[in-house]
Order: sequence, then C-alpha cells, then structure tokens
Amino acid sequence: MRIVLYTVGGTIAMAGSGGAGVVARLGGAELTAAVPGLAGVDAELVVRDTEPVPSADLTFRRIAELVAAADAAVRDGAAGVVVTQGTDTLEETAYLADLLWQRDEPLVFTGAMRNPTIAGPDGPANLLAAVRVAAAEVARGLGALAVLDDEIHAARFVRKAHATATGAFVSPDTGPLGHVIEGRVRVLARPARLPALAVEPAAFDRVRVALHTATLDDDGALLPHLADRYQGLVVAGYGVGHVPGALAPVFGGLAETIPVVLTSRTGGGSVLAHTYGAIGSETDLARRGLIGGGLLSPYRARVLLRCLLAAGAERTGVEAAFAAHR
Repeated sequence: MRIVLYTVGGTIAMAGSGGAGVVARLGGAELTAAVPGLAGVDAELVVRDTEPVPSADLTFRRIAELVAAADAAVRDGAAGVVVTQGTDTLEETAYLADLLWQRDEPLVFTGAMRNPTIAGPDGPANLLAAVRVAAAEVARGLGALAVLDDEIHAARFVRKAHATATGAFVSPDTGPLGHVIEGRVRVLARPARLPALAVEPAAFDRVRVALHTATLDDDGALLPHLADRYQGLVVAGYGVGHVPGALAPVFGGLAETIPVVLTSRTGGGSVLAHTYGAIGSETDLARRGLIGGGLLSPYRARVLLRCLLAAGAERTGVEAAFAAHR
C-alpha cells in the first residue's frame, strides 16, 4: 500500500528564523522523521514537497492543481493522499478539494496549531493520524477529510473555531465522523456524497465571488457597483438569514444581475426559508431572488459558488446545486 504526502507549508512545517518568528522551512522528510510510530503504519509513505506558503496565500487554482496531482497519484496506485498545510484556510481548501475530488480513496488534510519550536507541538500526532486515516479501508468513500486532534471531520462540515487551541477544528452541525483511537481508525458516521464538480484550475482566475457580512447598523456602502467587479456574492446574514431592511432592496437588485447566496454568520445552524416575514427577513430576501445557503457557512458557500461559476453554471444550475449541497 502506498500513501502520498503533499507538503504545502504552514505551522506544521515551521522552524525558527533567528528571533524574527517562525517560517515554513521543514520538508516532508524532516516532518516524517519527527513522527514517532509512523514506521509502524502498514503503508509506504511517498513524500512530494511543494513550494511552502502560508495558508493565507493559497489560491483556488493552486488547490485545484493539487487535487489534480492527487488524482494522478491515485491513478498510479496510491491508496490515499495526505496534505499538510496551514490551518488558517484549511476549512476552505479542504471543502474546495472535496467538491473536486471524484475518488473513493481518502484525501486527508491536516496541519498543526503549535509549531515544532515550542513545547507540545501537535503536528507529529496530527500527521500520524492523517496517514492512518488515509491508509484505512473504512475511510474510503468519505471524500476529503480534515484530521486533527485524533478526530476525523468531513470537509463539508468542518470549521476552525479557535485561534490557538489544539482542538480548534469542530463540525458544529454534525460532530466528527470518527476518531483515531489507539492507532485504530473508527468511522462512526457516513454522510452521503455528492457528485464531484468538473472545474479546470485556470477557470478560477476568471471568476470572483464577494462575501458581505451583515453587521450592526450596516450601511451597505461597499455594495454599489459590486456586480461590475464580481460574478457572484455571498451574504452572511444575522441569525437565520436576516439583513437590515434598508439593504434588502440593494441585495435584491444585485440578485437580478448576479447570483446572491444567503447564509448565516453564526457559524452553526441553517438559514431558514419561510419563518419570518419582515423586510430583510429570509422570506423577503428569497422573494427578491436570493438563493438559500442552508447549512453552508459563508466561507463554504463562497467556495461552492465560485466553483459553480468557474464551471460555467447558469442561475438555474447554481440554484439546483445549492439545493443539493445545503
């Protein structure tokens, strides 16, 4: 059995830089050498280093190219793939990968909250757990996964909920799919998978999707002419999907030109469809043409919308896709 490891940088690969803070320096060979127990995994680990960058500098195109490389590795016989990267954008990159991943073989993302220069780095344990999951038969058919703190999360549900804690990653609406316990991969839930989207990596360069978060006393000053610069918009509304009443016609006007998706800024739970009726409520916004994002967080909704637009989807296709994914 062969597992391919792609290293992309991030805290898990950082080392000291002369008192000026840590930077990504460690390659895959150094990462794997620091993992006790890795040699005991019944799999050959093949390391493929890529140019290390902070996760804040990752792009849709680079992740799409990484998914294509992982797909080629599976075609060449790999039983699973592990990606190490920074955790700041991991919930978005893993979800993007999940939308594009068409294989049954596990595609596992992991990283670290504590860098190797301080006491108690979590990177080695996370990498070991990720390799075990990638090699586990029980993990097949689950799509892209995030494995950290011995928890297995579906990429479509996971989010980073804490800035520094080692248990930063949670799945608020479902909980983890499983755990790694004493080296054994335990999968406790198997959500249904949706068909992968076909998007050429270069297509992302032609599509821009904005994200607007509703805030107290929001004046919407950033919204005029937004449709001249972006091909889509995600609105992170209050609670179950509300915005200030004065902005409802603004969003409605934008929805006449570009797809506008309504989500909740809360980090858990779903936007509603027909409970409240005031101006600016979810019902009012739906009448104005906004597309309900359901359980999708604003960040995942933005990833999905950009994928759909990059694939050439028209409005009816966008509506159908969100109905399926939310």
